[in-house]
Amino acid sequence: MALAATIGLMATGCAGAGSLTGGGDREVTVAMVSNSQMQDAIKLSGQFEQENPGTKVRFVTLSENEARAKITASVATGGGEFDVVMISNYETPMWAKNGWLVNLTPYMDADPSYNANDFIPTLKSALSYQGSMYSAPFYGESSFLMYNKKLFSQAGVTLPADPTWPQVADAARKLTNDRTAGICLRGKPGWGEVLAPLNTVINAYGGRWYDENWNAQLTSPQVEAAVQFYVDTVRKYGEAGASSSGFQECGNLMSQGQVAMWYDATSAVSVLESPDTSTIAGDVGYLPAPRMAKGDNGWLYTWSLGIPSSSKHRDDAWKFIDWMTNRKYIEHVANTLGATHVPPGSRLSTYQLPAYQKISGPFAQQTLQAMQAANQDKPTLEAVPYTGIQFLAIPEFQDLGTRVSQQISAAIAGQISVHDALEQAQQYAEVVGKSYQREQ
Repeated sequence: MALAATIGLMATGCAGAGSLTGGGDREVTVAMVSNSQMQDAIKLSGQFEQENPGTKVRFVTLSENEARAKITASVATGGGEFDVVMISNYETPMWAKNGWLVNLTPYMDADPSYNANDFIPTLKSALSYQGSMYSAPFYGESSFLMYNKKLFSQAGVTLPADPTWPQVADAARKLTNDRTAGICLRGKPGWGEVLAPLNTVINAYGGRWYDENWNAQLTSPQVEAAVQFYVDTVRKYGEAGASSSGFQECGNLMSQGQVAMWYDATSAVSVLESPDTSTIAGDVGYLPAPRMAKGDNGWLYTWSLGIPSSSKHRDDAWKFIDWMTNRKYIEHVANTLGATHVPPGSRLSTYQLPAYQKISGPFAQQTLQAMQAANQDKPTLEAVPYTGIQFLAIPEFQDLGTRVSQQISAAIAGQISVHDALEQAQQYAEVVGKSYQREQ
């Protein structure tokens, strides 16, 4: 069902991307998400071509939703359009199990300078299947609470080093005024948008999507308390138009001093700490993902590179992945474009680079601690039959998560109550749960 829906989405992809069929025998076609760090890689790719004469790289860059649709449809059907695909820890283990990806561990082991053991351990595990890595992380992230130190100081507001969600909401209340929102939280529909932070709040409150027997739990007291808290907080103290706000919108508001706090991805530091994009660079504080019944609630996510089994240029594809995920690339970015452009959160050695240490002091420790503590194999307080922290690592979650997110976004917009939103979400979840119960 999810695959059919994804293939249907393929028709809405980026028409301006050009033909998806390759040219010469040594052309490597790379499908990537069009985020800023990926654009940096495209700018620097001439170095790869110089180091690998006769190999040309062609990039197909798409927005996140378009990239997911096209890449999933191509890889799942063995289309062969792409030699390298940008995927995440959501897709990698499932696609490896399906035989859709090339095992990268033999390539990594053949190059001692690559050093796969330098990857942050939780990321390495998240991109592995049966002990082998099937994609290589380009950058990684967890989540934490970011706050404007100047606004906090002016208002005389403080937070403890390990805050709870009610403490965060109380601070947001005190910091909300005619000019500034107390907090920015995603409300935009999408399983990778509003559900990313919200799922960590559900985990914190002791909630879960399913019990051990795949019985849906979205109307449980714990889930309802978490979602009601999230919706109430963003409606009372959050940004205007919260139901259409995602990562980019919150990043813009926070970097311009229009919100006092933002709970989101650790990779946001590249936006907030760059003087080119932020008016509050150097004046941002960082705290761990707020706790409740459960602590260590930061999510775990990585954009990584894999080789579809249908690729006809596997060796050249690996050479490109090696180039883009190697420690040498990170050093090259720091020296060429500056430390603020370094893709964070993939390798432990990144945090030892003098240039990166110079800018990462305020957030490096919090980022590493959050990523090392994130355990997608045990995401909840009570046992569950799935893995994943801000997502469920099941194929149906692309469709299920999107449907549920639409209900939550409608509640944030004030169109329906949280109770009604979760009643509808429960029905969606029950359909998926029953399909797994039949397999038991």
